[in-house]
Amino acid sequence: MTGTANPLALESQVCFALSVAARSVIALYRPVLEPVGLTHPQYLVMLALWENQPLSVRQLADLLALDSATVSPLLKRLEALGYVTRQRSAMDERVMEVTLTTAGRELRTYAETIPTTMMKRLGMGPDELRELHRAMSTLISATRSL
Repeated sequence: MTGTANPLALESQVCFALSVAARSVIALYRPVLEPVGLTHPQYLVMLALWENQPLSVRQLADLLALDSATVSPLLKRLEALGYVTRQRSAMDERVMEVTLTTAGRELRTYAETIPTTMMKRLGMGPDELRELHRAMSTLISATRSL
């Protein structure tokens, strides 16, 4: 090359950095979630339910930016773990509502320790993580507006 940057250099690609960062961060969550039997996607479902419940499968899918076919197996496994229940809505039996069980609500106490644990594992403080979150949210918005 003659002084011009290679536009196809792997290490300069945003998609590559995001892919490696996502895999790496999720891998750091694994040992933190293992004691309570959760995978990272299941943890995201639980976060949504701790914030708002009951939620329909469709609402959960929308919140998590997933399709219902991806959310349903996660819910089945969470139900098998005893953290959630699924039942038909009394208002519209076409709608499947998801609620936390007592064990699911109690799990929140452990989950409240996870953000601090992850900050330590990542070696990043709250300000750095807020800035990273802001940048990622901007990126997500940009992709959704296309």
